[in-house]
Amino acid sequence: MPWRAPPGANAPDPYRVWLSEIMLQQTQVASARPYFEKFTARWPSFASLAAAEDSDLMAAWAGLGYYARARNLLACAREVAARGELPGTEAELLKLPGIGGYTAAAIAAIAFGQRAVVVDANVERVVARLFAVAEPLPGARKRIHALTDSITPDARAGDFAQAMMDLGSGICTARSPRCLLCPLRPDCAGFASGAPEAFPVKAAKTPKPQRHGTIFWLTRGDRVLLVRRPAKGLLGGMRALPTGPWSDSPPGLEGAPVSAAWRMLDETAAHGFTHFNLQLALAVAEAGEHEIHGGEWWPIAEMESAGLPTVFAKAARIFGRA
Repeated sequence: MPWRAPPGANAPDPYRVWLSEIMLQQTQVASARPYFEKFTARWPSFASLAAAEDSDLMAAWAGLGYYARARNLLACAREVAARGELPGTEAELLKLPGIGGYTAAAIAAIAFGQRAVVVDANVERVVARLFAVAEPLPGARKRIHALTDSITPDARAGDFAQAMMDLGSGICTARSPRCLLCPLRPDCAGFASGAPEAFPVKAAKTPKPQRHGTIFWLTRGDRVLLVRRPAKGLLGGMRALPTGPWSDSPPGLEGAPVSAAWRMLDETAAHGFTHFNLQLALAVAEAGEHEIHGGEWWPIAEMESAGLPTVFAKAARIFGRA
């Protein structure tokens, strides 16, 4: 990430470290980088981010997913701005919204030079292979954390953590690890076993349940109806297209914003969430003289600027082709 500093250089800006670590929760670097650059250009400090409107921040976050992070991001920025600075210890960082064990350790080590045990997915993989941890995930995580603690130095823990992350992302990769380039190869029990890619051992995945629903594309001239999702719940507070309930039942017109001559498209919009997969039918109608309560009429030509969550942005593109 852009906040990375060469070994021995001044510590990176705590704001940039914090922001990047929040964005990298459940998200790959390649996906987070453009958002990081956009956010730091628009909101370069805790104070500027704390002053942001909720709706502006949620729109800027649209597409990055896991939207509770965005709400916690704003809450945390406001708390830090009120305090005057980001605390530098794990214990104090853990008291802030949206900061869990890994994130607190990463910020403490990288931004403040504290000795902290930093274990992300890349470090987890490196350590599991280095010690050939046979216990499957997620049960092995406590042991992997303890093993990482045993090799984390007292000095330059932040540099060590970043080196381990880079080792995992560039050499000790999930598939086809490049063991011949690895500086840990002489000590790696996974390499010695002849099958380093077998570590970490993973438990069998449980199939995600499938849910269904309908998205409604209600137009009035060259505009389409957008609504705000409820503040609590999935995609809370985000601008979106109207939708019916998401359930195990086949999709229908339940939850339609008006009673109209809805036309169902042949194409559907699919999206995978953390705990379920979603398949959405797509319904189109013209509002005509129907009175609409709530929502806003958004220019169809400007849908890209609406800040829709990914699943609704997918649907909007399909509707645009229909």
